[in-house]
Amino acid sequence: MKTIPITKEGYEKLKEELHQLKTVDRPKTIEAIEVARSHGDLSENAEYDAAKDRQSFIEGRIMDLEYKVANADVIDPSTLPSDKVVFASRFVLENVDTGEEVTYQLVGQEESDISEGRVSVSSPLGQAILGKAPGNEVTVQAPGGQRLYELVEIL
Repeated sequence: MKTIPITKEGYEKLKEELHQLKTVDRPKTIEAIEVARSHGDLSENAEYDAAKDRQSFIEGRIMDLEYKVANADVIDPSTLPSDKVVFASRFVLENVDTGEEVTYQLVGQEESDISEGRVSVSSPLGQAILGKAPGNEVTVQAPGGQRLYELVEIL
């Protein structure tokens, strides 16, 4: 089985979502199915169909999360080198053209969320920045063309 690299924070979020689905969402959906079933003819019961679709989604998500939690490789950033960008590193990049600085954390695919400053290690930026040290320049192929960044610091 393939392990899934993840930070402790990401691992905890997966476990919380799994717990929510199993203890709250699944029972509510089962109850909704029973209520819809009590309304009679199931062949024309949109409420029943919607509840069954929701149940299918929840069961699929539970299976997905259980796999991810079981195969998670929780990585502690404090045990990793701090002189270069590695998994779980937080770093500051400066756009060479505009001078704009951004801060990101390099995380696994399951945790990536650019709006929260978490970029996937398998993304173009993640691949380009991996192993770089402060002062290094990084070229990233973006949809709008190539962008040049300088790694300012590792936090």
